[in-house]
Amino acid sequence: MRGLDETDKEILRLLLEDGRRPYSDIASTVDLSAPAVSDRIDRLQEVGLLRRFTVDVDRSLLREGTAVLVTIQGVPGSGTRLHEELLSNPAVEYAFRTADETLVCTAVLPSDDIEALFSDDFPIEHVRRYNVQLLQESSWSPRFDDVELAPECVECGNTVSAEGERERFDGELYHFCCSSCLASFRTQYNRLSEQS
Repeated sequence: MRGLDETDKEILRLLLEDGRRPYSDIASTVDLSAPAVSDRIDRLQEVGLLRRFTVDVDRSLLREGTAVLVTIQGVPGSGTRLHEELLSNPAVEYAFRTADETLVCTAVLPSDDIEALFSDDFPIEHVRRYNVQLLQESSWSPRFDDVELAPECVECGNTVSAEGERERFDGELYHFCCSSCLASFRTQYNRLSEQS
C-alpha cells in the first residue's frame, strides 16, 4: 500500500478549500493530468482516507436558533452512550469524546430553549455536569503537513505499513498488516458467511 506523498497532501488541501473544484484545476496546480488527479482521488477514497465530499454552510445567514458549545462531563463508562445520544440529536453538528468521558459538541438550539439538547430520551443520569456557552464563531482547518497514511490492521490492530495488504469483503475495504492476518481474517469471514 502506497503512503501519502506531497502531491496527495496538496490535492487534499485543494479539496478542503473547495470540494467541487474541477480536477483540471487541481491538475494544473499539482502539475499532473486531470485523469492522474482522478486516479489519486479514487485511491484516497479506496483506502478510506477521503470518505465524502461535503458542504460548508455559513450558518450566520440562516435564522434557525442559537449556536452553542456544550461540554459534558460524563460518569465513568458513559462516554460512548452519551456520544451516540448527542450524534442522534439533529441539533448537534459536531461531537467529540475524550478518554476521560468528556464530551464537547456544537449544536444549534431553539433560542428560547437552550436545554432542548437534553430531551426526555437523553440519559441525563450519566452526566456529572455540563456547561452551555453561546458560540460566536467556529472554523475547521485540518493540516496534512507531517502526516503519514497509517490505517490499523483489522485482524491484529497493528499499523499497516506500505507492505500491508487490503481486500474487499462484501464491498467494504479492510486493511491488513501482512498476508497471514489477511488469510486469518478471510478464513473467519468465510466461516461466518457460511453459517449465516
